[in-house]
Amino acid sequence: MDAIAQAVALLPQAGPRQAIGEEAIGIKGFLETSFVDWPGKVASVLFLPRCNFRCPFCHNHQLVLNPEGHEDIPLTHIMARLAELEGWVDGVCISGGEPTIHPLLPSLIAQIKGLGLPVKLDTNGSRPHVLQALVEEDLVDCVAMDIKAPLDELRYARAAGAPVDLTAIQESISLLKQGKVEYHFRTTVVPALHKGEDLLHIAHHLSGSSSLTLQNFNPEDPLDQRLKGTSPYPEEWLQEMGERIASILRH
Repeated sequence: MDAIAQAVALLPQAGPRQAIGEEAIGIKGFLETSFVDWPGKVASVLFLPRCNFRCPFCHNHQLVLNPEGHEDIPLTHIMARLAELEGWVDGVCISGGEPTIHPLLPSLIAQIKGLGLPVKLDTNGSRPHVLQALVEEDLVDCVAMDIKAPLDELRYARAAGAPVDLTAIQESISLLKQGKVEYHFRTTVVPALHKGEDLLHIAHHLSGSSSLTLQNFNPEDPLDQRLKGTSPYPEEWLQEMGERIASILRH
């Protein structure tokens, strides 16, 4: 476990309705409108700093490795703009980084939902107890969980860039498959990490799920600069694999 993960593990756990102050969570990015972050919806997006993974293909690595290099966006400003966007945006997506490492995440979500806006959470699934609490408190309306690799320790750790508790990942998968909230599984496909059989392995593990979206690797500025300039898979290949995966998920 790296230093940030150790520090996160020692943070106190906040109750779902604990009051949140202006500086409680350093929100590092605010996209007022996005047409791609919540399928079928127009969403605002909040980006939270830090993560307990070090995925070599991560394109938001500045939020992970150097969050202090980004100024905090005042929560009062964000809430005011969200109120003004009523009737235009359909909801708010909370991304990162890894949002579930922040103890005051439930409080932030509660404030957003107080505006009458649904909330989508992007997560790596490493903290199922947090995810379960958010679902049980009706604080999330949709969850997008990244599946990094086939569920064996070596391949998952390689894709996540850190040791991973696969039991926790499986617990999060099982929780979402109960269908209590809308959910999406997704995998960023990197030629250096994933072959076709790996994607089929993931699909078989997720059999009975609503979906598994394949996202193509962006080689422009990955965390591991050795991947920079690596050619991603052709879109036609990804589309073919997506069709094969959809067939597996239906069974």
